[in-house]
Amino acid sequence: MSFLRKAFYLYYDGFRQMTVGKTLWTVIIIKLIIIFAVLKVFFFPDFLAQKAAGGDKAEVVAEELTSRPPAPAP
Repeated sequence: MSFLRKAFYLYYDGFRQMTVGKTLWTVIIIKLIIIFAVLKVFFFPDFLAQKAAGGDKAEVVAEELTSRPPAPAP
């Protein structure tokens, strides 16, 4: 058997025989989905949709790129 097949069966058998672990993995996945959904909604608003109300997103991006001063050299 190849290494990848052995590794797959190792994890497959391990997850299949879990009892408490399946519940813990379910809780972890649900928490991650909730955390990323909250981060997306509250901390990363759709800036481009707010600035380009008329639908001209390319113009807004071009204006942002050309109007900002260059960053100082470190």
